[in-house]
Amino acid sequence: MHDARPRGAGAPRPVTILFLCTGNSARSILAEALTNHLAASGGRFRAFSAGSHPKGEVHPLALAVLREARVPAEGLRSKSWDEFAGAGAPPVDFVITVCDQAAAEVCPHWPGRPVAAHWGVPDPAAVTGSNDRKRLAFREALTVLTRRIERLGSLPVESLSRESLEEQLRRIGHQ
Repeated sequence: MHDARPRGAGAPRPVTILFLCTGNSARSILAEALTNHLAASGGRFRAFSAGSHPKGEVHPLALAVLREARVPAEGLRSKSWDEFAGAGAPPVDFVITVCDQAAAEVCPHWPGRPVAAHWGVPDPAAVTGSNDRKRLAFREALTVLTRRIERLGSLPVESLSRESLEEQLRRIGHQ
């Protein structure tokens, strides 16, 4: 993003992304881990996740499919979006909701007026039935998010206007 604050001597700080979901146990966790794994090359991106009503634990199948995909899952935790709205919170450039419920909620005021977008993904934690069916739902969510985060990683975010970024992020969320 062209207005990213400097980091060190002349190097821009990474573009920070906050992925939101109500429970912060599955989809937003997957998005955080994937972004930090796939799109963080060269230090361009840093992702976090949070929830409006965090479950307090990461869904075990979210961790399992991340490990199967060889995406680091250490340190992931379910947390409140309040951690990112107060003083001392890391600056946030993009806020991306990944569940329809979180997209409809009144969010806290995010310092710095981040670019917002919605990338709806079906909730794999809501799937019922066999363990195989549940695991498949998590893999499908991982696949959708991987495709979107790869597209995000290819954007020249540092040179796009705010309006262009909003449009590109919305477009990615519909793919």
